[in-house]
Amino acid sequence: QVQLVESGGGLVQPGGSLTLSCASSGILFSRVAMGWYRQFPGKERELVARISRDGSTNYADSVKGRFTISRDNAKNALYLQMNNVKPEDTAVYHCHADLIVNKYWGQGTQVTVSS
Repeated sequence: QVQLVESGGGLVQPGGSLTLSCASSGILFSRVAMGWYRQFPGKERELVARISRDGSTNYADSVKGRFTISRDNAKNALYLQMNNVKPEDTAVYHCHADLIVNKYWGQGTQVTVSS
């Protein structure tokens, strides 16, 4: 059974930093492309960042230079380092595993950027 469990969300002030984590189980993590998506109220989920099996990354334009996605294959874990956060980054952040044939989502973690 595939499980993706996010943690690390919370309330942060504008300009601050936050690190999200995603613990995975039930997949061959090192062979899976992983990503972070976010969802605003009433909107579809949108890609924040993606990391392939070989470690190559791509980012949404809105977070380039501020967010960094990384993975630790030994720990089956995915991370999102969020720096210089802005109020418009407030959303539910979801971990995503792309097994091509099947795609899996975590339950999400709320990030609120507010003073």
